[in-house]
This record gives sequence, structure tokens and C-alpha cells, in this order.
Amino acid sequence: MKRKPLSLAVKFAITGALAGTLVACGGGGSGGGSASTGTASSGTSVGAVTGFGSVYVNGIHFNVNGTDYISDDGIEQAHQIEKGMIVKVEGDWDANGEGRADRITYEDTLRGRISAMTWDPATRTGTLTMLGQTVALDGSTVFRGATPVELGDSLATYRVRVSAWRQNDGSFLASFVGAKNGSDFADPNSNDTELEGVVTNLDALAETFFINDHKVNYTSAVGDDDFSLANLQEGMVVDVEGTLSTDGGTLNAAEIGIEDDWFNEDDGDAEISGTVSGYDTANRQFLLNGVSVQVAGNTRFEGLVESSLVDGVVVKVEGSYQNGVLLADEIKGRDSDAELDGRIDQVVDGDTFIVSGVTVNITNNTLIDDDDDRDDGRRSQARDIESLQLGDYLQIEGRQVSTGAASLEAVSIELEDSDENSYSELQAKLDDVGSGFISIMGLEIQLGNFSVSGAQVGDYVEVKYMKDAGQYVLTRNVSVDSNNDDNSDD
Repeated sequence: MKRKPLSLAVKFAITGALAGTLVACGGGGSGGGSASTGTASSGTSVGAVTGFGSVYVNGIHFNVNGTDYISDDGIEQAHQIEKGMIVKVEGDWDANGEGRADRITYEDTLRGRISAMTWDPATRTGTLTMLGQTVALDGSTVFRGATPVELGDSLATYRVRVSAWRQNDGSFLASFVGAKNGSDFADPNSNDTELEGVVTNLDALAETFFINDHKVNYTSAVGDDDFSLANLQEGMVVDVEGTLSTDGGTLNAAEIGIEDDWFNEDDGDAEISGTVSGYDTANRQFLLNGVSVQVAGNTRFEGLVESSLVDGVVVKVEGSYQNGVLLADEIKGRDSDAELDGRIDQVVDGDTFIVSGVTVNITNNTLIDDDDDRDDGRRSQARDIESLQLGDYLQIEGRQVSTGAASLEAVSIELEDSDENSYSELQAKLDDVGSGFISIMGLEIQLGNFSVSGAQVGDYVEVKYMKDAGQYVLTRNVSVDSNNDDNSDD
């Protein structure tokens, strides 16, 4: 876990504004260009990688020429970073989404073998269990090396590295799951298992403790980064690397370190995205991936209101980190509130498509993933977009845009390798019920021989439909989606 700079950074003077022109990006493809004018930020941005050319994190296109890469898990160069990996980017960026990364830090959250897994292809949700930890999977989880179905069918075949957000209850939400055949999966330090979490049931005499349900023995361990094992305490968040016992029930630790905070007091501007946990209405505080966030009277909200800050809602927080708390200047809604499965009818321009009658907008925050991308995971965002062709069948999660037209801002897009689907499916808010038709995101769908089945305007509904003689028509009754509550307020 000893973090070492792996390439010498080209240092730039930071004068409080992004000045000059960004050099051509080091990953090929699109990107590079010039830093756009706008309010500049200098500090730390924490989030999942959504694209390349150079690196996209939190909607910012970070140029990576001269960037330091700091990791103990084999991420030594830019081309080793994968979509979905959660990284800490230190650098500067402007209000128009252009920036420069001075340093990128990556650490695995979990590494080892999976003991159990579930996956529902219809809902694109599931869980995996490893090292006594529960890890949630969803439509934004990026899989590399094996599909979730392949993993579930052959648990003993693979080892995985997981990049995940630690939740308030001790569980995890996976952003990236990278699988390799067990014989090919090698850690550079020969510590093939890694576990992060909160120390419980500490027995200093026996030199053992637990992280959730998994036992850790540290009799042969050393402290990492000048951490003394004599200072281990209950409730401390640690990162453990080592090897499993023969029966798999104990992690024999080789190195133990304090899990680094995402931010430091001198980081300057700070931003992080993730899921809300434990909002305290009295103190106006909540946790975001282990970071305590303070809402103030001057905090700006975009895409949601303060009452929307319930457990599980995805947000991006921008502010400053002081005394162990992220003081929120702005909180932006990033939660998906609609899903669309359908075929590309029209390419409007470089980042706008018509999919089964719905206008889909691609932004810097959009994660595009497909089967071909698994073989070329570092292609640029421009090539990601170019890979989308007329007739392709897509699964899209996104946010409804209130523009008066049928519009969806894509959060994630998965290209399905399927020619079997002749219908389209949409889960979103019902806008209107007319005489013989319904309207969703401005898209008019004829009822035909089917019914609304009691659904009312404002309900989240699931509809299946197809195009017939130039009109979109239902292929089954409308059903209310009881699992989707409207937590947003635009």
C-alpha cells in the first residue's frame, strides 16, 4: 500500500486561474484543445472515470500530459485506468468542463475471489459477496474481463478487483468490477487480497480484528505509510493487504494502513459525486462516500431541492473542505429518473440521438459501454460516440430534461448485442393522458387496444411500445412503477 509517484509530473504555475492553452492530450483520440474561459477551480475532484481522451471525471475533461499516477495496485500509467474506476484527481479546471490533472490516485477497494453473486439482467441490478463484504451492483457498474452473467456462472474461475463507494452501513456500491482468470491475476506486491473497512472486535492480544464479517490476523503485518499497528482502534477505517488462510476465513495481513481521506485541509476547491446517506435535517448534514457534507444557507441546488437528499440519491457536491467537513457551495442532482431501451432512429449531431422517438443527449458525465469497448476500453469519448450507429439497440439510464420536448440526458449507455428486440421500453414520469394516447417526456404513444391501467399524470410508469405506420403504439398495458419514487425537483 506504499504509494509512490510513478512518473515525474510536469509542474505548472497555478495563479488562481487557468491560463494559456492545454497541450495535446496524452491518450490519443479527441480532447486536448484549449482551456475554455470561465471561473477556475484548483483542488481535488473525486469520482468515477466516465471516458477517455484524456480522462473524464465528474464531467470535467482532464488533460493528463505530465500527470503523476500514484497507486500500489499496479496503476502506473494512464492506459491502465479503466472506465468506472474511482480516482482522486488533483489539478485545476474551469467552469466550461476543461481541466488539467497534476496527480491521479487510484486504489482497489476490494481484491480477491467472489463467494456469491446475483444478477438480474432485466433490472441490471445484483450483489456480489467477497471477503465477508456485500457489494451492490447496478446499471452504472462497469464490468471488465467477464460479464456479470459469466462471473455468476463461474465464481471459482475468476478473481476480481473492485472499485467501490463505501456506504454508511458498511456495505459497498461497485463502480468497477475487473475480472481475470485466477492464475493470471497478480498483485505487484504479491499480496493477492485486499480489504477496506471499519475495524471491529479488535483483540490487541491475539492481534486480530474484523471488518464486517471477515476476520483479519495481523501478527505478521507491518504498518503502511508510517502507521503504527499499536495505534489500531475500534472504528478506524483501514486498508488491509495480504493473503487468505487455507480455509478462506481469515485474511493474514501483510500491510495495514489508514484509509486515506479523499480530501485534505489544503486541497483548495473540492468536488465529489456519489450517493447520499443519513441526511440530518436538524444539522443539515449528510455523508457522501464517507465524507461529511454540510449544507448552508447559501448552498445552491441544481436538479433537486434540499428535501430530496434522501438515502441513495446520487449527487455531485462542490465546495471547500474545512475541519473534516465538505462545506457545500453547490449540490447537483445526478440521479437517474428514467430508463429507455430502444433503437437509434436518427443521429442529430455529435452528441444528440433519437432513440425510439426520444431525444437523448450525451454529456461529459455520460458513461458509454459496450461489448466492443471491453476489448478497447481506453478509446476516446469521441470514438465511444462514433461507435453508436443507426439501428443499434441501447439500454439508457438518464435524467428527464424539462424542455417541453422528449429529451433524456444520458447518465449511462450500454450497447446491446441483440437483434431480437423489436419493441422499445420506457420507464419515466407520465406527462399526459389524452383521448387514445399518453405522453411521456413529450413523446406521444397511441393506446391502441391497450389501457392506462389506472396510471395517473405524475406517476412513474413502465411502457412497451413500437413504431407502426409512422406512430408509436403500445404493445401492452401501461403499468405503474412502484419502485421509482420522484425524489427530484427541477
